[in-house]
Amino acid sequence: MPSDRPASVTRAARTRGEWRPAAELPVARVAVDVALAHLDRPFDYRVPEHLDAMAVPGVRLRVRFAGRLVDGYLLERAAESGHSGKLAWVEKIVSPEPVLTAEVAALCRSVADRYAGVLADVLRLAVPPRHARVEAEEPAARQAARRIAPVDRAGWDRYLRGPALLDALDGGRAAHAVWQALPGEAWADRLAEAAAITAAGNRGALIVVPDQRDVDAVHAACAARLGPDAAVALTAELGPAERYRRWLAVRRGAVRVVVGTRSAAFAPVERLGLLAVWDDGDDLHAEPRAPYPQVRDVLVLRAHAAGAALLVGGYARTAEAHLLVESGWAREVVADRATVRAAMPRVTAIGETDGQLARDPDARVARLPGVAFEAARAALTAGRPVLVQVPRSGYLPWLACAACRDTARCRHCAGPLGLPAGGHGSGGAGAAGLPHCRWCGRAESAFRCGACGSRRLRAGVIGAGRTAEELGRAFPGTTVRSSGGGAAVLAGVPARPELVVATPGAEPPAEGGYGAALLVDAWAMLTRPDLRVAEETLRRWLAAAALVVPHTAGGRVVVVAESAVPTVQALVRWDPAGHAAEELRARTEVGFPPAVRMAAVEGSPGAVAEMLAATELPVGGEVLGPIEIDGAEVGEPGQRGGPVVRERALLRVPRSGGRALAAALAAAQAARTARKAPDAVRVRLDPAEVG
Repeated sequence: MPSDRPASVTRAARTRGEWRPAAELPVARVAVDVALAHLDRPFDYRVPEHLDAMAVPGVRLRVRFAGRLVDGYLLERAAESGHSGKLAWVEKIVSPEPVLTAEVAALCRSVADRYAGVLADVLRLAVPPRHARVEAEEPAARQAARRIAPVDRAGWDRYLRGPALLDALDGGRAAHAVWQALPGEAWADRLAEAAAITAAGNRGALIVVPDQRDVDAVHAACAARLGPDAAVALTAELGPAERYRRWLAVRRGAVRVVVGTRSAAFAPVERLGLLAVWDDGDDLHAEPRAPYPQVRDVLVLRAHAAGAALLVGGYARTAEAHLLVESGWAREVVADRATVRAAMPRVTAIGETDGQLARDPDARVARLPGVAFEAARAALTAGRPVLVQVPRSGYLPWLACAACRDTARCRHCAGPLGLPAGGHGSGGAGAAGLPHCRWCGRAESAFRCGACGSRRLRAGVIGAGRTAEELGRAFPGTTVRSSGGGAAVLAGVPARPELVVATPGAEPPAEGGYGAALLVDAWAMLTRPDLRVAEETLRRWLAAAALVVPHTAGGRVVVVAESAVPTVQALVRWDPAGHAAEELRARTEVGFPPAVRMAAVEGSPGAVAEMLAATELPVGGEVLGPIEIDGAEVGEPGQRGGPVVRERALLRVPRSGGRALAAALAAAQAARTARKAPDAVRVRLDPAEVG
C-alpha cells in the first residue's frame, strides 16, 4: 500500500542529514534524565519536521547528550533558542502519550529546589516507568460530571470547624486545615466524605496515606460513596503494568479521586480541589531516595501552587503541622474537650497515685505491673480483645543493666551484649549461658555496668515473640495472636476475648474495639536518639489507644511509663495539639527544625570540608560539626584498604533563609559534579538526625 506521506518526508525520517526543522515552534526545551547538579536545567533541541505532530509538551523522548542517547521529557515548544550555537535534533519520540503535565513539572521543580536536589531525581519519583502494552490498550472514557448522592456530614459535625471545612470544599475554596481526629474515629470515612464533596463540584481529590492497609480502607470508603470506578488506588504493590494502567487513567481524566502511598503525591489529577495526607509524621511519608522529600511538604507546595485545599489529618500532630497552624497558614479542626473526653478511653500511667504504688510496690520496675494485668483481665472478662503494643520484634534483642537500664557493653570492644541463640533468660544470663558480645563474639563472665557499677543484667527490650510467650503463660487458656514483628500483619480481630501482641504500626483494628491496650517498654521508645522521639512515641501510643472503646464502655489504656513524663501526660489528657505546641517551643529554643531550616551534609572528611567551604550561608547561618558517623572505628574497608571515615556537618539558618540555603547547597553540589569530584556527598534538608 502506498504511503500517504510525501516521499521526501519518508526519506527524511530515515536520513538524519536530510531532516528539516518543524515549520512552527521548532525548538524543544527538554528535561534530560541526567542526575548531575551542574546540568540541572532544560536544554534546547531542534524538532524535526517528521516528529512535529507528536512533539507535544509532556511526551517522553530521546535526545543525544554528551555523545549518547538519553531519555527526557519535552517541557515546552519555542520559536527560537537563546543558545547561539547549532542545536542537536530530537532523535525520537518514545511515546505520543503526554505523561508530564505542566502542573506536575512545576511541582517537581519546586520540590527539587526546596530540597537542594536535581529535577531528574524528582521526575523519577513523579512519573512511573512506561509500559508500552498498557499504553496501547483502549483508553477509558473521560469521567464526565456525575451526580453524587448527598454526603452525610454528621461525622464532621463533632469538630468545631468541621462544617466550615466541608463548606469550603463544596464551594471550591482553598481551605488549609490541620485535623485532629477523635479517639475511635472512622477517619477513612471522614476523608472519603471530604473527597466526595470535592468530586461533587467536578474537582479532583488526592489522598496520601502511609501504607497499603490504609490505602485499602480509604479506597473502599471512597468507592462506597462515589462508585467503584470513580476512585483509584496507586501503590507500588500493584506491579508495573497495573500501576501504570491506573496512573494513565488519572492522567487522561478518567478518574479524579486518587488514594495512594508516598509517590501518589505527584499524581496528575485534573482540576485539583483537595489534597489530604493522613498521619503525616509516619516515616513511610519520607522518601528514602534523593532528594528525600516528605509528603506533607510536597502537598503544601502543591496546594499553594494549584490553589487547592489541604487537609493534614491524624490522631497525633507533628511540630511541622503545628507550625502551619501557628503561622496562620492553616486552621485547626478539633473537637471540644467534652467531646474528646467522652470518646477517649481511660488512660493510666505508672505512679499517678500513691495508692497505686501502695498496692503494687514493684510497679516502677515490673515490665507488666499489676494495673496492667487488672485492665487486661477486666477486658477479657467483658468479652473484648486486648491489644499489647511492643516496641521491638524478635525475641531478646539485647541486654541492659538491671539497675540503670544502660546498654550492657563488652569490655573489649564496647559492643552490645546479647544472649547466645536459644537463650531465654529474663533476669540474668546464667540459665542460658554467658552473655556474649554481638560485635566481637567474646563471652562476658564478669559484667560490670560502666555507668553505675551494677553486676546485674536484664533484658533490654523483650521482643514481640517473647512477649507473646509470657502472656500465654500469664493468661492460660486465652488465645494469643501476633501482628507484625516477623508475623503477618493481621487485617482485623474478631470481637472475642483474646490477646493481640503487635509492634507499632501493625495494630489491627478490632471488631467493636479493644477493651484495653497495654503499652509496654515505653522507656525504650522514649530513649531513642532521634530529634522526633517524643512526638513519634506519642503518635504510636495514640494510634494504639484510638482502637480502644471509650471509657464509658469500660475502655482502658495502661502505659508502662512514669506519669511525670510530658509525653505520658499528653497521652493521659489526650492532648496532641498541646504536646505539638510544646515540642515546637522546645525546638525553637534550641534551634532545631521546623523552627529553623537545617541541612545535613554527609561524606568523607575532605568532601564535607570542601562542601562547607563552597557553601555560602545566608545571614544568620551557622555550621555545627562536623562529627564522625557510621561507626568509622569498626574499620570498614576503603579503596586503599584503610578504614572509611564519614562525617556529618549540620548547617542551620533561620526559616527565612531556607531557600537561600537550598540554593547555596545546590550550587556547591553543581561545582563538585562539574569537576567530577571523586567522593559523593549526601545533602539532606531538615533531617531527623541531629547528632
